[in-house]
Amino acid sequence: MDNKKLVETVATNLGRTNKDVSKLLEAFAGVLRARCGEMDSVAVPGFGTFEPKKRNERVIVHPSSGKRMLVPPRVVVGFKLSKVLKAKLK
Repeated sequence: MDNKKLVETVATNLGRTNKDVSKLLEAFAGVLRARCGEMDSVAVPGFGTFEPKKRNERVIVHPSSGKRMLVPPRVVVGFKLSKVLKAKLK
């Protein structure tokens, strides 16, 4: 499902306009970016938890050229499903 379809589906379920739902999703993404940038997790009850994780720097070898390159450290966001949603999906 792409972003446009997600906005339309949520707008239909909530009885809101696409513009309102789009603003809501942008606000949620902004909060998620800000909190995960500070290495703080974000929990959505009944849905799951977004947790930032630090990846250390590492050396990789480019497959075609054989050159060794250093990949800098970075922060990635992981997601854990809530027990409630897991049970509903099973």
